[in-house]
Amino acid sequence: MSATPLNNAMIRWGIIGCGNVTEVKSGPAYQQTTGFQLTAVMRRNKALAQDYAQRHNVAHYFDDASEVIDNPNIDAVYIATPPDTHKLYGLMVAAAGKPCCIEKPLAPSYEDSLAISQAFEQAKQPLFVAYYRRSLPRFTKVKALLDSKAIGDIRHINWQLTKPASAADLSKNYQWRTDKNIALGGYFDDLASHGLDLFAYLLGDYQLVQGIATNQQQLYSAFDAISACWQHTNGISGTGSWNFGCSGRKDSVTIYGSEGELSFSVFEEAAITLTSAGHSENIFIENPEHIQRFHVDNIRAHLAGEITHPSTGKTALHTSWMMEQILSSSLP
Repeated sequence: MSATPLNNAMIRWGIIGCGNVTEVKSGPAYQQTTGFQLTAVMRRNKALAQDYAQRHNVAHYFDDASEVIDNPNIDAVYIATPPDTHKLYGLMVAAAGKPCCIEKPLAPSYEDSLAISQAFEQAKQPLFVAYYRRSLPRFTKVKALLDSKAIGDIRHINWQLTKPASAADLSKNYQWRTDKNIALGGYFDDLASHGLDLFAYLLGDYQLVQGIATNQQQLYSAFDAISACWQHTNGISGTGSWNFGCSGRKDSVTIYGSEGELSFSVFEEAAITLTSAGHSENIFIENPEHIQRFHVDNIRAHLAGEITHPSTGKTALHTSWMMEQILSSSLP
């Protein structure tokens, strides 16, 4: 793991982009982690930055990212902006020589993800990416079951994710999540990235990837229907389909083994179902209130030299490559 110059008993964090994701999912986790202090937040709208700071008891707020990144009283930076600004701010943090966590996906393209990853490698600073499912107890349990061969040798994984078009989609009003210039795959970039990154954690890196993508509804510029097949380096095969214009919601993952099956949901807080030798068992593990809590605590442990964090710039770069392989064959 990369060495850091942090010798403080308390590591002082600044957040770039204190929007919705930081309200409950992540921001409080930085405040509640032992040895961490959320010192400053930044948002381009200073009034909104002030509102966040006052509601969350954060001492400082700014409307200029450089006032956080270059601040001598900030030791590390969490970038929680839309993906199209991750490269801009990520390179600034790397140049400032500070550890960083960036929201997923790492960047809208593999090229930009590579630039960010290389910048932190050259700066010899750790880069974390908020693929927090790698740290959640629900999924570390899934990994433990697979590693213990609870379903024998793993053969195949399948994921189906569907949801109806939202009122905002149907209105055709602008949303950055469905702007192809920011997120080519639309909700696929935002949602499927979580699962595809998780599968690399559970089953190993991807080796061969093929996909097709289309825009069936024409409600926005990004793709809304994607299908893919792949193979992991260890020979495990996989298939997935993601459609954001169906009549109902479905989020179902099944891993098939030589001696059983393991089923779970990527997003729903549902039971893990283990089926083997004619017996079925449901395992329920509750998510924490602040869902990035274990992810952030693992950042602390990494910076303290106790572990290597499961979600780094290197692992997120591989996920960016995989997703680009799925989408690229459908580009004109």
